[in-house]
Amino acid sequence: MSEAAAQFNIHDAKTNLSRIIDRVEHGEEIIISRAGTPVARVVPLNRGVDRVGRGSLAGQLVVADDWDSPEVNESIARDFGLT
Repeated sequence: MSEAAAQFNIHDAKTNLSRIIDRVEHGEEIIISRAGTPVARVVPLNRGVDRVGRGSLAGQLVVADDWDSPEVNESIARDFGLT
């Protein structure tokens, strides 16, 4: 059985936003309420890739020699209905 999410009213959420974000970064879900009625849920984002900067994909991508040829560009344009 999971424990209930912490709940903050809007005023307290504005006042404690940094603390709320810290809690969410550690896996908690937070509910924001207005006049006692839940209106928003703050949840952690699941980052699929943790890129550290430019070049982080170096050596992992293969680009065909003709990637920017007129034929390829025309084919892509057709795929998107642009011709």
